[in-house]
Amino acid sequence: MYNVVKANMTDLDDIVHVDSEVIGNTSRRNFIKDSIERGHCIIVQEANHIVGFLTYDTNFFDCSFISLIMVSPSKRRKGYAGLLLEYMINHSPTTKVFSSTNCSNVTMQKVFETNGFIQSGKIENLDEGDPEIIFFKSTY
Repeated sequence: MYNVVKANMTDLDDIVHVDSEVIGNTSRRNFIKDSIERGHCIIVQEANHIVGFLTYDTNFFDCSFISLIMVSPSKRRKGYAGLLLEYMINHSPTTKVFSSTNCSNVTMQKVFETNGFIQSGKIENLDEGDPEIIFFKSTY
């Protein structure tokens, strides 16, 4: 059984644990804390354990921009990223939702495409030799 909800401060340590499983450290703890405090962090739970999360803001040309989608490595390929994206689309404070991933991250590109996002441009020079692809989906 899964549950997708907005995170609260009591979830912080568990969310940071998932993030550190993926990136190998807890350097984004303050960023995640700020996202929770603003109400811009969504979690997906399996059997009351957080297995993934999503953070976003609304500073991208007054549109929602998903900055992080993280799923515990042991829980990947089970649809949790899709559940987070679906919740975001259904509860977005704006009618347009954007996100991005590197050209080299083919897996994340497939997640976006599977969930109805379309490519909406490319940004060069963020990561040397690995352009960022922008994805878009309308909430209506």
